[in-house]
Amino acid sequence: MKRVVFNQKGGVGKSTIAVNLAAAAAKAGRKVLVVDLDPQGNASHYLLGHPHQDANNGVAGFFADQLTISLYQKSPLAFVVPTPFERLFLMPSHPELDELMGKLEARYKMFKLKEALDALAADFDEIWIDTPPSLNFYTRSALIAADRCLIPFDCDSFSRHALYKLIDNTGEIRADHNPRLAIEGIVVNQFQPRASLPAQLVAELRDEGLPVLPVKLSSSVKIRESHQLARPMVYLDARHKLAEEYAALYQHLSPSV
Repeated sequence: MKRVVFNQKGGVGKSTIAVNLAAAAAKAGRKVLVVDLDPQGNASHYLLGHPHQDANNGVAGFFADQLTISLYQKSPLAFVVPTPFERLFLMPSHPELDELMGKLEARYKMFKLKEALDALAADFDEIWIDTPPSLNFYTRSALIAADRCLIPFDCDSFSRHALYKLIDNTGEIRADHNPRLAIEGIVVNQFQPRASLPAQLVAELRDEGLPVLPVKLSSSVKIRESHQLARPMVYLDARHKLAEEYAALYQHLSPSV
């Protein structure tokens, strides 16, 4: 299964959600790969504890390899690195992705990630893709490559207005390039149950027939500690409410695991 976490709005928790659900999958015994397509590299930093330095060893190296003329291109596995966590692997990001994007677009390399991840599916039980906060070459490549799409929603009225355009964009990719792609659900993030506005917004989304997932992710300062220590919640404190919510959300998405 290949899942992409996608939202064109920044600051809604894409990297945090992708990493923590991937970690929950690894903790449940799955062999998992995280693909970090955001040049900012937050997911890579989160899993490695530091920014990834080697542009040749990761996503940037993979895409640079697609621009070369060679009979012997590297296997996609050559661009995967281990993390400190058992069964959890990473194809890390690098700022050089920004420089590569124009060349990749000009040579229409948008299907190369799909080919690579289809090949890597033989080596991993699950692949989770983190995306930039825009509908650019890398995000389109991810949507073309994925089976399922998760949309973070941070209980904000601006996020709500952006949802409809985002769903339309996803539908366009499905119609034009990837008929397998399905929106698996909207992930409610930074939820505050005692505040009236978040509950109202979530209820309105459900009333409109949008696929809001039943497990909500709480707002907690513990996630900042998780970022600082570079330890996903299920490894930092498995009994914390937020860690349990991530585990429960993963089980809802993959009930047979």
